[in-house]
Amino acid sequence: MAIKRENGQVQPGIKWWRFTARVPGVHVGFSPPEIIQGGLLTTATAGVVAALTMKFFNVPFEVAWTVMFIQLLWLVAQSVVFGEPYAAGWITPALPLVMGFLAQFQAGVEAIHAMTALMVCVCAIFLFFAVTGLGSRFFKWVPVELRAAIIFAGAVSAFNAEFARLEEMPYTLPIVWGIVLVLMFSVWFTKAKNKVKALKFAGSMAMLIGFLVAAVVGPIFGELSFDIKMGWHIPQLGTYIEAVSPFSVGWPGLDLYIKALPLAIMVYIFVFGDLVLANTLIEQASEVRKDEKLVVDNTRTHFTLLFRNLGHLLMAGPFIPLHGPMWTGVHVFLVERYKSGRKYMDSLYDGVFNWYWPAFILSLLVPVVTFMKPLLPVALSITLILTGFACAYIAISMVKTPASQGYAFFVGMIISKFGPAWGLGIGIGLYLLLLLPGVPFSSRPGSAVTTEEGTGK
Repeated sequence: MAIKRENGQVQPGIKWWRFTARVPGVHVGFSPPEIIQGGLLTTATAGVVAALTMKFFNVPFEVAWTVMFIQLLWLVAQSVVFGEPYAAGWITPALPLVMGFLAQFQAGVEAIHAMTALMVCVCAIFLFFAVTGLGSRFFKWVPVELRAAIIFAGAVSAFNAEFARLEEMPYTLPIVWGIVLVLMFSVWFTKAKNKVKALKFAGSMAMLIGFLVAAVVGPIFGELSFDIKMGWHIPQLGTYIEAVSPFSVGWPGLDLYIKALPLAIMVYIFVFGDLVLANTLIEQASEVRKDEKLVVDNTRTHFTLLFRNLGHLLMAGPFIPLHGPMWTGVHVFLVERYKSGRKYMDSLYDGVFNWYWPAFILSLLVPVVTFMKPLLPVALSITLILTGFACAYIAISMVKTPASQGYAFFVGMIISKFGPAWGLGIGIGLYLLLLLPGVPFSSRPGSAVTTEEGTGK
């Protein structure tokens, strides 16, 4: 039984430096609804990393599956060790751009070196903004139009990657995409699920339902086959580390760090966007739940993301999706349950802890592993389609005028086609030419461009 929190206070824990550790069973309780749903969804979604590792790092499935356990350690650490009130996740919006970056290199050691360089650059950015506390200012320095362009580039990259895979599964993928998009975004389904509890439950399980539909439809069309086995799966940690760790395969050269830096800057912009959304959700929850004080500290979060990414890299090599502040869909779901009252979720930390740990057990079961193996490409596809869909509507909503919309889409296409370095360079140049409120390099009176379309504001 967890320690009872006094009304209106912070959930008890062990303070260390900027962080607060919370021991399961002592400082956080166990919540069956999150254990059941979270265990299934986390296992299914986290398995995507195995598919990415197989594709880009050129390791067999039995070895690639080991990354499941390593990432779970750092996902759980976010709330248990560092005390963050967010449901930990990847930097998912950046994943299509990261995949496009890795596609420039030969699968195996070359791609491992490239991903290592990117992770080191991302960690350096986290360290800089954590130490200086300049994160908030940096986000204000980046024009909203350029942010929209970067997010739109993520949408284009995601859609291009998945449309190219339709030849492999011409029936299974479109059917699964359609079902998941209906459950997540359909206007008529949203209205219906607000009236029917069963439909609301189905909407909250959209990704899992997509996997299950693929498991039925895939074999019917001959695009998937299963070979379910029994037993326990023993993680091949030593083999995995030997295959991908920079201490085994070597560290990248300076040229790769230079090439990765523009993408690392884009990744950080995605991260800060996630933090803005996460903090907004926490503020809304705090207005409803006066019984718990949730402490938000952006500097602490920057250090947390630094330690999670650097820890993963040093422990077992680069991590393709990168560790981010929150799993958006899950965080929204947990906050909504938390807002229902203390009898449903005593502390938000109960929810964000219990969502992940059951996946440790499920990932060891051979029946689960062998069932998931053929479904991993589908899991990756669902993740990217949802990411692309979300990035598209977010990018569109950020820009309002014709000039800013055209700029965002044009620069986004350049980023997705020619890469982050060209995208940032052309994006900054075009912003100065098209969207700057005043005439560049001029301070003469009357030089300001005041028309709405001209400014993009």
